[in-house]
Amino acid sequence: MRLQITTDIFDYWNALRGEQDAPLKSQIEPGAIPHLLSSLFILETEADRQIRFRLAGTKICDLFGHDLRGERFSALWANGHNEDIERTAKGVMDHTIPTLFNATGYSTAGHHAAFEIIVMPLRSPEGGCDRLLGAIAPAVAASWLEIVPLELLALDRSRLLHDKFGRAAQVEPRRPVEVAAEKHPTFGQAVLRVMSHFLHGATAR
Repeated sequence: MRLQITTDIFDYWNALRGEQDAPLKSQIEPGAIPHLLSSLFILETEADRQIRFRLAGTKICDLFGHDLRGERFSALWANGHNEDIERTAKGVMDHTIPTLFNATGYSTAGHHAAFEIIVMPLRSPEGGCDRLLGAIAPAVAASWLEIVPLELLALDRSRLLHDKFGRAAQVEPRRPVEVAAEKHPTFGQAVLRVMSHFLHGATAR
């Protein structure tokens, strides 16, 4: 991992899990990582056995030009990579091993940029891993990313983040960071409420 966003969310996830393979989804506290929320997403396996977005941060939705909720994770990827991506995401859930993707994103106008994408398993109270916490971040800032939506992602490589990255029994989870709300005073609070709702299942679906 080379980018601050993917490193920070991995460190947070790693600290929470301690000696477990993965933290409980209820352990994720949006208030502890407000600076990362817009770059985070949550995936889950739906009744049709497809892995879909349960939630995607504003920066991610802006990258693709629409709300990703309910969309298949594999649908973001180029033909030929879809099955590999679906299989890898299911493997992260089944084997509780976080995975890092290096990908190139292509815009509808032909631009391209490098991205890091990380997916990490979350445990349910019953013990199985039924959701993934992830983040996506561009390798370098590019002005066109704020104007022209991405059309697809092409997989460059993926790697499993085994225990060589270290468990975090001695690492303390990051303390909540105070940040100024953007655009409206209630913006940050609204994001925290939405993230908490989807992580903790406050309302039955």
